[in-house]
Amino acid sequence: MNGLYCNESSQHYPSIADFKDLRPTIITNCIFNSFLTYTAIMFNIVTIYAIHKAATIAKPLKTLLLHLAFSDVAVGLFGQPLYISLLIKWLRMENPSCNAYLILSISGALFSLASSLGVVAVSMERFLAVHLHLRYQELVTHKRVVYMVISIWVYSIFVSSMTLWGLRSTRDAIGLASAAIGFILTFMFYIKIYLTVRRHKNQIQSMPIREEAQSDEIKKFATLIKSTISIFYVTIVLAICYLPFQICSAGFRIYGSGIALKKFYLLSVTLIFLNSSLNPVIYCWKMRHIRRGIIDVVWNLSRERHPSRCIYNGSSNVVLADN
Repeated sequence: MNGLYCNESSQHYPSIADFKDLRPTIITNCIFNSFLTYTAIMFNIVTIYAIHKAATIAKPLKTLLLHLAFSDVAVGLFGQPLYISLLIKWLRMENPSCNAYLILSISGALFSLASSLGVVAVSMERFLAVHLHLRYQELVTHKRVVYMVISIWVYSIFVSSMTLWGLRSTRDAIGLASAAIGFILTFMFYIKIYLTVRRHKNQIQSMPIREEAQSDEIKKFATLIKSTISIFYVTIVLAICYLPFQICSAGFRIYGSGIALKKFYLLSVTLIFLNSSLNPVIYCWKMRHIRRGIIDVVWNLSRERHPSRCIYNGSSNVVLADN
């Protein structure tokens, strides 16, 4: 089975004859991924702490955001180091073992599928929060969301492990179908969210209530929409980072292997890994409560390292507005 997998992988990864032509690309990817490994781990660990401490984020949304952050940490801890080890072997003109390719393929499929399905789940949660509004807490419970997260991991493990049974083509087909269906569902969720937001806005403005009460209702709804927009950015960035890899995989099936396509493939894998470092940046940029927690962590670390330079002024009292 391992020999069969090596034969299937040979068109994607460099062969010994390709090492000289691909050397600049391999070096670039090695340097970039070494940096991204650090950012993926550190950024997401700080983000996990900030999400955990954010008391104002609803438990279902918090659970799904933690799932995404843990997936991104796993990419930095396992996926990227495996990829860097392959890059280093290629630079040394060594051909990695079949097991090395196999482990990278399984871990890549596992974390990629878990992350993409997690984005679909959090998009659905935001749709239900906007669509259900007052019934949200009744129907979208923390327990149900935990079951969903467990189901995502079980499904991702099952699909990625198909490679062990010699069913890589089946795994790729299921993964591609899952990604396509997830993208369509996510697209539909955000269309529905847009229509629901527009309808709610008109209803709030036409309600015969006091101006103060109307203003409070608008503020609550605006807060909900801001968090929804944040997840929309996460979805768009994930699509941008994963699309070149899918295009490249299709190119191998249509045109076969070639130096140009292998260069593009190596860069597309790095772009997928980049996604794990970008998600925490989006959370910090677009979600006020997570941003507060991250600033507190950075402030405390700075105060511990340079106590004589820091003057404590109560970072929890700093008011930060959403962008």
